[in-house]
Amino acid sequence: MGILTGLKILDFSTLLPGPFATMMLADMGADVIKVESPNREDFIKHFSPKVGDVSAAFGHLHRSKRSLGLDLKKEGAKDVIYQLVQEYDIIIEQFRPGVMDRLGIGYDKLREANPKIIFCSITGYGQTGPLKNRAGHDINYLSLSSGAASYSFRKNQLPVPAGIQVADLAGGSMPAVIGILAAVYHREKTGEGQSIDISMTDAVFSLNALYGSGYLASDIKPEAESLLLNGGTFYDYYQTKDSRYFSVGSLEPPFQARLCELIGDRKLVKLAGGRAEDQQAFKKKLTEIFKQKTFAEWLELIGDDFDGCVEPVLDFSEAVNHPQMKARERIVSVPKLEGGSQKQIAFPIKFSTQPAEYRFAGVQTGKHSEDILKEAGYDQETIQALYDKGIFGKKKKES
Repeated sequence: MGILTGLKILDFSTLLPGPFATMMLADMGADVIKVESPNREDFIKHFSPKVGDVSAAFGHLHRSKRSLGLDLKKEGAKDVIYQLVQEYDIIIEQFRPGVMDRLGIGYDKLREANPKIIFCSITGYGQTGPLKNRAGHDINYLSLSSGAASYSFRKNQLPVPAGIQVADLAGGSMPAVIGILAAVYHREKTGEGQSIDISMTDAVFSLNALYGSGYLASDIKPEAESLLLNGGTFYDYYQTKDSRYFSVGSLEPPFQARLCELIGDRKLVKLAGGRAEDQQAFKKKLTEIFKQKTFAEWLELIGDDFDGCVEPVLDFSEAVNHPQMKARERIVSVPKLEGGSQKQIAFPIKFSTQPAEYRFAGVQTGKHSEDILKEAGYDQETIQALYDKGIFGKKKKES
Protein backbone atom coordinates (compact mmCIF):
# COMPACT_ATOMS: atom_id res chain seq x y z
CA MET A 1 0.00 0.00 0.00
CA GLY A 2 1.68 3.18 -1.19
CA ILE A 3 1.14 6.53 0.45
CA LEU A 4 -1.10 7.64 -2.46
CA THR A 5 -3.09 4.40 -2.74
CA GLY A 6 -6.63 5.35 -3.71
CA LEU A 7 -5.72 8.09 -6.19
CA LYS A 8 -6.81 7.12 -9.69
CA ILE A 9 -5.24 8.93 -12.63
CA LEU A 10 -5.75 8.99 -16.40
CA ASP A 11 -2.51 10.02 -18.09
CA PHE A 12 -2.84 11.41 -21.64
CA SER A 13 0.73 12.74 -21.75
CA THR A 14 3.74 11.65 -23.82
CA LEU A 15 7.49 12.33 -23.98
CA LEU A 16 8.92 13.43 -20.60
CA PRO A 17 7.14 16.04 -18.40
CA GLY A 18 3.78 14.33 -17.87
CA PRO A 19 5.11 10.75 -17.83
CA PHE A 20 7.76 11.64 -15.22
CA ALA A 21 5.07 13.26 -13.06
CA THR A 22 2.75 10.27 -13.23
CA MET A 23 5.69 7.91 -12.66
CA MET A 24 6.32 9.67 -9.34
CA LEU A 25 2.62 9.44 -8.45
CA ALA A 26 2.56 5.74 -9.39
CA ASP A 27 5.71 5.13 -7.32
CA MET A 28 3.78 6.53 -4.37
CA GLY A 29 0.93 4.11 -4.95
CA ALA A 30 -1.46 5.93 -7.29
CA ASP A 31 -3.31 3.81 -9.86
CA VAL A 32 -2.29 5.28 -13.21
CA ILE A 33 -3.77 4.37 -16.59
CA LYS A 34 -1.75 5.63 -19.56
CA VAL A 35 -4.17 6.44 -22.37
CA GLU A 36 -2.17 5.89 -25.56
CA SER A 37 -2.94 6.32 -29.22
CA PRO A 38 -2.64 2.94 -30.99
CA ASN A 39 -1.76 4.74 -34.21
CA ARG A 40 0.76 7.35 -33.06
CA GLU A 41 3.31 5.95 -30.64
CA ASP A 42 5.14 7.94 -28.00
CA PHE A 43 8.52 9.03 -29.43
CA ILE A 44 10.24 7.95 -26.19
CA LYS A 45 9.21 4.37 -26.90
CA HIS A 46 11.83 4.23 -29.63
CA PHE A 47 14.66 5.92 -27.74
CA SER A 48 17.93 4.00 -27.78
CA PRO A 49 18.70 1.61 -26.18
CA LYS A 50 15.73 -0.73 -26.25
CA VAL A 51 14.97 -3.41 -23.67
CA GLY A 52 12.68 -5.87 -25.40
CA ASP A 53 9.85 -4.15 -27.26
CA VAL A 54 10.23 -0.70 -25.71
CA SER A 55 13.11 1.63 -24.90
CA ALA A 56 14.79 1.60 -21.51
CA ALA A 57 13.57 5.17 -20.99
CA PHE A 58 9.96 4.23 -21.77
CA GLY A 59 10.16 1.22 -19.45
CA HIS A 60 11.42 3.53 -16.73
CA LEU A 61 9.03 6.46 -17.21
CA HIS A 62 5.96 4.22 -17.44
CA ARG A 63 6.63 1.72 -14.71
CA SER A 64 3.57 0.63 -12.73
CA LYS A 65 1.21 2.25 -15.27
CA ARG A 66 -1.36 0.19 -17.08
CA SER A 67 -1.85 0.95 -20.77
CA LEU A 68 -5.19 1.62 -22.48
CA GLY A 69 -4.86 1.84 -26.25
CA LEU A 70 -7.50 4.31 -27.41
CA ASP A 71 -7.91 6.30 -30.63
CA LEU A 72 -9.48 9.46 -29.24
CA LYS A 73 -10.59 10.56 -32.70
CA LYS A 74 -12.81 7.52 -33.18
CA GLU A 75 -16.53 7.60 -32.43
CA GLY A 76 -17.21 6.11 -29.02
CA ALA A 77 -13.74 6.71 -27.60
CA LYS A 78 -14.80 9.70 -25.51
CA ASP A 79 -17.64 7.62 -24.03
CA VAL A 80 -15.02 5.26 -22.63
CA ILE A 81 -13.32 8.24 -20.99
CA TYR A 82 -16.66 9.49 -19.58
CA GLN A 83 -17.12 6.08 -18.00
CA LEU A 84 -13.59 5.91 -16.59
CA VAL A 85 -13.65 9.40 -15.02
CA GLN A 86 -16.33 8.24 -12.62
CA GLU A 87 -13.44 6.64 -10.73
CA TYR A 88 -10.27 7.88 -12.43
CA ASP A 89 -10.94 11.46 -11.44
CA ILE A 90 -7.47 12.97 -11.89
CA ILE A 91 -6.45 13.84 -15.45
CA ILE A 92 -3.02 14.88 -16.67
CA GLU A 93 -2.58 15.93 -20.30
CA GLN A 94 0.13 17.54 -22.38
CA PHE A 95 -1.58 18.56 -25.62
CA ARG A 96 -1.58 22.12 -26.94
CA PRO A 97 -4.35 24.31 -25.51
CA GLY A 98 -7.79 23.38 -26.83
CA VAL A 99 -6.96 19.90 -28.14
CA MET A 100 -8.72 18.05 -25.32
CA ASP A 101 -11.78 20.27 -25.84
CA ARG A 102 -11.87 19.46 -29.55
CA LEU A 103 -11.70 15.76 -28.70
CA GLY A 104 -14.71 16.19 -26.43
CA ILE A 105 -12.82 15.37 -23.24
CA GLY A 106 -11.75 18.81 -22.01
CA TYR A 107 -12.14 20.01 -18.45
CA ASP A 108 -15.63 21.47 -18.83
CA LYS A 109 -16.97 18.32 -20.49
CA LEU A 110 -15.40 15.93 -17.99
CA ARG A 111 -16.60 18.10 -15.13
CA GLU A 112 -20.13 17.38 -16.33
CA ALA A 113 -19.40 13.67 -15.96
CA ASN A 114 -17.70 14.12 -12.58
CA PRO A 115 -17.79 17.54 -10.82
CA LYS A 116 -14.89 16.49 -8.59
CA ILE A 117 -12.49 16.02 -11.50
CA ILE A 118 -8.94 17.39 -11.15
CA PHE A 119 -7.62 18.27 -14.59
CA CYS A 120 -3.91 19.12 -14.93
CA SER A 121 -2.60 20.53 -18.22
CA ILE A 122 1.14 20.79 -18.90
CA THR A 123 2.22 23.00 -21.81
CA GLY A 124 5.29 24.92 -22.83
CA TYR A 125 3.82 28.40 -22.41
CA GLY A 126 0.51 27.89 -20.58
CA GLN A 127 -3.15 28.08 -21.54
CA THR A 128 -3.04 31.85 -22.14
CA GLY A 129 -0.72 34.42 -23.71
CA PRO A 130 0.55 35.06 -27.25
CA LEU A 131 2.76 31.96 -27.29
CA LYS A 132 0.19 29.49 -25.95
CA ASN A 133 -0.05 27.56 -29.24
CA ARG A 134 3.65 27.60 -30.09
CA ALA A 135 5.60 24.35 -30.19
CA GLY A 136 8.73 24.02 -28.08
CA HIS A 137 11.14 21.82 -26.21
CA ASP A 138 13.21 22.09 -23.06
CA ILE A 139 15.95 24.15 -24.70
CA ASN A 140 13.37 26.65 -26.00
CA TYR A 141 11.69 27.21 -22.64
CA LEU A 142 15.07 27.75 -20.99
CA SER A 143 16.14 30.26 -23.62
CA LEU A 144 13.12 32.26 -24.76
CA SER A 145 11.31 33.28 -21.61
CA SER A 146 13.03 31.93 -18.52
CA GLY A 147 16.20 34.03 -18.75
CA ALA A 148 18.24 31.22 -17.24
CA ALA A 149 20.14 30.34 -20.41
CA SER A 150 21.34 33.94 -20.77
CA TYR A 151 23.64 33.68 -17.77
CA SER A 152 24.40 29.96 -17.65
CA PHE A 153 27.46 29.80 -19.88
CA ARG A 154 31.06 31.02 -20.16
CA LYS A 155 31.74 34.50 -21.46
CA ASN A 156 32.22 34.67 -25.22
CA GLN A 157 31.13 31.05 -25.63
CA LEU A 158 27.96 29.32 -26.75
CA PRO A 159 25.33 28.32 -24.19
CA VAL A 160 25.66 24.58 -23.54
CA PRO A 161 22.65 22.23 -23.81
CA ALA A 162 22.06 20.75 -20.36
CA GLY A 163 22.56 17.03 -19.86
CA ILE A 164 19.23 16.80 -18.04
CA GLN A 165 15.96 18.41 -19.09
CA VAL A 166 15.56 21.22 -16.57
CA ALA A 167 12.43 22.83 -18.00
CA ASP A 168 10.69 19.51 -18.63
CA LEU A 169 11.34 18.13 -15.16
CA ALA A 170 11.75 21.10 -12.81
CA GLY A 171 9.34 23.21 -14.88
CA GLY A 172 6.79 20.59 -15.87
CA SER A 173 6.85 17.35 -13.89
CA MET A 174 7.51 18.66 -10.39
CA PRO A 175 4.98 21.53 -10.49
CA ALA A 176 2.40 19.09 -11.89
CA VAL A 177 2.88 16.70 -8.96
CA ILE A 178 2.72 19.59 -6.48
CA GLY A 179 -0.35 21.07 -8.16
CA ILE A 180 -2.22 17.75 -8.32
CA LEU A 181 -1.53 16.90 -4.68
CA ALA A 182 -2.54 20.41 -3.58
CA ALA A 183 -5.77 20.08 -5.58
CA VAL A 184 -6.45 16.68 -3.99
CA TYR A 185 -6.01 18.23 -0.53
CA HIS A 186 -8.36 21.05 -1.49
CA ARG A 187 -10.92 18.54 -2.77
CA GLU A 188 -10.71 16.58 0.46
CA LYS A 189 -11.63 19.73 2.38
CA THR A 190 -14.24 21.21 0.04
CA GLY A 191 -15.38 18.52 -2.37
CA GLU A 192 -14.37 20.78 -5.28
CA GLY A 193 -12.38 19.70 -8.28
CA GLN A 194 -10.48 22.15 -10.49
CA SER A 195 -8.26 22.64 -13.51
CA ILE A 196 -4.51 23.23 -13.15
CA ASP A 197 -2.53 25.22 -15.73
CA ILE A 198 1.18 24.28 -15.70
CA SER A 199 3.45 26.32 -17.97
CA MET A 200 6.98 24.96 -18.13
CA THR A 201 8.24 28.43 -19.00
CA ASP A 202 6.43 29.97 -16.02
CA ALA A 203 7.90 27.39 -13.67
CA VAL A 204 11.46 27.75 -14.98
CA PHE A 205 11.10 31.53 -14.84
CA SER A 206 10.30 31.15 -11.12
CA LEU A 207 13.63 29.35 -10.63
CA ASN A 208 15.41 32.69 -11.11
CA ALA A 209 14.95 33.08 -7.36
CA LEU A 210 18.40 34.45 -6.49
CA TYR A 211 19.35 36.69 -9.38
CA GLY A 212 15.95 37.44 -10.86
CA SER A 213 14.93 38.89 -7.52
CA GLY A 214 18.06 41.06 -7.59
CA TYR A 215 17.22 42.41 -11.02
CA LEU A 216 13.64 43.25 -10.03
CA ALA A 217 14.73 44.96 -6.83
CA SER A 218 17.77 46.87 -8.10
CA ASP A 219 17.84 46.58 -11.92
CA ILE A 220 21.11 44.59 -11.81
CA LYS A 221 20.94 42.25 -14.79
CA PRO A 222 22.47 38.79 -14.27
CA GLU A 223 25.31 38.22 -16.72
CA ALA A 224 27.28 35.17 -17.78
CA GLU A 225 30.21 34.19 -15.54
CA SER A 226 29.82 37.26 -13.34
CA LEU A 227 27.83 36.05 -10.34
CA LEU A 228 28.59 34.24 -7.12
CA LEU A 229 27.26 30.91 -8.38
CA ASN A 230 27.77 30.96 -12.16
CA GLY A 231 31.55 31.15 -12.44
CA GLY A 232 32.05 34.75 -11.38
CA THR A 233 33.96 33.58 -8.30
CA PHE A 234 36.08 30.53 -7.43
CA TYR A 235 32.80 28.59 -7.02
CA ASP A 236 33.46 26.59 -10.19
CA TYR A 237 34.85 23.48 -11.87
CA TYR A 238 38.59 22.75 -12.10
CA GLN A 239 40.50 20.52 -14.47
CA THR A 240 42.95 17.92 -13.20
CA LYS A 241 46.27 16.86 -14.72
CA ASP A 242 44.52 14.05 -16.64
CA SER A 243 41.64 16.24 -17.89
CA ARG A 244 39.03 15.16 -15.34
CA TYR A 245 37.20 17.71 -13.19
CA PHE A 246 36.39 18.62 -9.61
CA SER A 247 33.72 20.99 -8.34
CA VAL A 248 34.62 23.55 -5.69
CA GLY A 249 31.80 25.15 -3.72
CA SER A 250 33.70 26.25 -0.62
CA LEU A 251 31.91 29.57 -0.12
CA GLU A 252 31.69 29.80 3.68
CA PRO A 253 34.84 30.78 5.69
CA PRO A 254 35.26 27.38 7.44
CA PHE A 255 35.11 25.62 4.08
CA GLN A 256 37.49 28.12 2.52
CA ALA A 257 39.99 27.39 5.29
CA ARG A 258 39.72 23.62 4.73
CA LEU A 259 40.11 24.11 0.98
CA CYS A 260 43.29 26.09 1.48
CA GLU A 261 44.63 23.40 3.80
CA LEU A 262 43.79 20.81 1.14
CA ILE A 263 45.76 22.62 -1.55
CA GLY A 264 48.64 23.23 0.88
CA ASP A 265 48.57 27.01 1.28
CA ARG A 266 46.61 28.37 4.25
CA LYS A 267 47.60 31.95 3.40
CA LEU A 268 45.36 31.84 0.33
CA VAL A 269 42.30 32.03 2.56
CA LYS A 270 42.66 35.83 2.47
CA LEU A 271 42.09 35.78 -1.26
CA ALA A 272 39.24 33.25 -1.04
CA GLY A 273 37.21 35.58 1.13
CA GLY A 274 38.36 38.83 -0.47
CA ARG A 275 37.11 41.29 -3.05
CA ALA A 276 36.29 40.49 -6.67
CA GLU A 277 39.88 40.87 -7.84
CA ASP A 278 41.08 38.69 -4.94
CA GLN A 279 38.52 36.05 -5.89
CA GLN A 280 39.81 35.97 -9.45
CA ALA A 281 43.41 35.69 -8.23
CA PHE A 282 42.38 32.78 -5.98
CA LYS A 283 40.50 31.16 -8.86
CA LYS A 284 43.59 31.41 -11.06
CA LYS A 285 45.67 29.82 -8.31
CA LEU A 286 43.17 26.98 -7.88
CA THR A 287 43.20 26.36 -11.63
CA GLU A 288 47.00 25.99 -11.55
CA ILE A 289 47.03 23.79 -8.45
CA PHE A 290 44.32 21.34 -9.59
CA LYS A 291 46.24 20.72 -12.83
CA GLN A 292 49.23 19.52 -10.83
CA LYS A 293 47.59 16.27 -9.72
CA THR A 294 45.57 13.56 -11.44
CA PHE A 295 41.93 12.84 -10.71
CA ALA A 296 42.87 9.76 -8.69
CA GLU A 297 45.47 11.70 -6.68
CA TRP A 298 42.91 14.35 -5.75
CA LEU A 299 40.42 11.66 -4.79
CA GLU A 300 42.97 10.07 -2.49
CA LEU A 301 43.88 13.44 -1.00
CA ILE A 302 40.26 14.30 -0.26
CA GLY A 303 39.48 10.84 1.08
CA ASP A 304 36.19 10.05 2.79
CA ASP A 305 36.35 12.64 5.56
CA PHE A 306 37.07 15.96 3.84
CA ASP A 307 34.27 18.36 4.72
CA GLY A 308 34.96 21.37 2.54
CA CYS A 309 32.50 21.24 -0.39
CA VAL A 310 34.92 19.79 -2.95
CA GLU A 311 33.64 16.84 -4.97
CA PRO A 312 34.67 14.95 -8.12
CA VAL A 313 32.68 15.29 -11.33
CA LEU A 314 31.59 11.70 -11.89
CA ASP A 315 30.25 10.18 -15.07
CA PHE A 316 26.91 8.37 -14.74
CA SER A 317 28.43 4.91 -14.43
CA GLU A 318 30.63 6.15 -11.58
CA ALA A 319 27.67 7.83 -9.89
CA VAL A 320 25.65 4.59 -10.06
CA ASN A 321 28.42 2.75 -8.23
CA HIS A 322 29.25 5.46 -5.71
CA PRO A 323 28.93 4.29 -2.08
CA GLN A 324 26.48 7.11 -1.31
CA MET A 325 24.15 6.06 -4.14
CA LYS A 326 24.37 2.44 -3.06
CA ALA A 327 23.68 3.29 0.58
CA ARG A 328 20.63 5.30 -0.48
CA GLU A 329 19.46 2.41 -2.73
CA ARG A 330 19.18 4.68 -5.76
CA ILE A 331 18.96 1.77 -8.23
CA VAL A 332 16.10 -0.72 -8.07
CA SER A 333 15.19 -3.83 -10.02
CA VAL A 334 11.71 -3.52 -11.53
CA PRO A 335 9.93 -6.68 -12.78
CA LYS A 336 8.85 -6.94 -16.43
CA LEU A 337 5.47 -8.48 -17.18
CA GLU A 338 6.98 -10.65 -19.92
CA GLY A 339 9.56 -11.98 -17.46
CA GLY A 340 12.87 -10.82 -16.06
CA SER A 341 13.53 -7.37 -14.68
CA GLN A 342 15.02 -4.00 -15.57
CA LYS A 343 17.34 -1.86 -13.46
CA GLN A 344 15.90 1.62 -13.01
CA ILE A 345 16.43 4.82 -11.02
CA ALA A 346 14.53 4.68 -7.74
CA PHE A 347 11.89 7.08 -6.45
CA PRO A 348 13.82 9.88 -4.69
CA ILE A 349 11.69 10.46 -1.57
CA LYS A 350 11.89 8.19 1.48
CA PHE A 351 8.79 7.96 3.70
CA SER A 352 9.06 6.49 7.17
CA THR A 353 5.87 4.46 6.69
CA GLN A 354 5.00 3.45 3.12
CA PRO A 355 7.93 2.79 0.77
CA ALA A 356 7.78 3.36 -2.97
CA GLU A 357 6.15 0.72 -5.18
CA TYR A 358 7.60 -0.67 -8.39
CA ARG A 359 4.96 -3.00 -9.84
CA PHE A 360 6.24 -3.50 -13.39
CA ALA A 361 8.21 -1.75 -16.11
CA GLY A 362 6.44 0.15 -18.89
CA VAL A 363 4.54 -1.98 -21.39
CA GLN A 364 3.41 -1.90 -25.01
CA THR A 365 0.37 0.15 -26.03
CA GLY A 366 -2.95 -1.41 -25.08
CA LYS A 367 -1.52 -4.16 -22.88
CA HIS A 368 -4.27 -3.70 -20.27
CA SER A 369 -7.12 -2.35 -22.41
CA GLU A 370 -9.48 -5.29 -21.92
CA ASP A 371 -8.86 -5.56 -18.17
CA ILE A 372 -9.46 -1.83 -17.70
CA LEU A 373 -12.74 -1.97 -19.64
CA LYS A 374 -13.99 -4.98 -17.66
CA GLU A 375 -13.21 -3.15 -14.41
CA ALA A 376 -15.22 -0.19 -15.71
CA GLY A 377 -18.27 -2.42 -16.19
CA TYR A 378 -18.05 -3.35 -19.89
CA ASP A 379 -19.09 -6.89 -20.83
CA GLN A 380 -17.24 -8.99 -23.39
CA GLU A 381 -19.77 -8.36 -26.15
CA THR A 382 -19.51 -4.58 -25.76
CA ILE A 383 -15.72 -4.74 -25.66
CA GLN A 384 -15.69 -6.72 -28.90
CA ALA A 385 -18.03 -4.20 -30.54
CA LEU A 386 -15.64 -1.40 -29.56
CA TYR A 387 -12.75 -3.33 -31.04
CA ASP A 388 -14.76 -3.74 -34.22
CA LYS A 389 -15.15 0.05 -34.41
CA GLY A 390 -11.36 0.36 -34.30
CA ILE A 391 -11.12 2.62 -31.27
CA PHE A 392 -8.45 0.37 -29.75
CA GLY A 393 -6.44 0.14 -32.96
CA LYS A 394 -6.07 -3.31 -34.44
CA LYS A 395 -9.23 -5.36 -34.39
CA LYS A 396 -9.37 -8.04 -31.70
CA LYS A 397 -10.32 -11.45 -32.93
CA GLU A 398 -13.17 -13.18 -31.16
CA SER A 399 -12.16 -16.32 -29.32
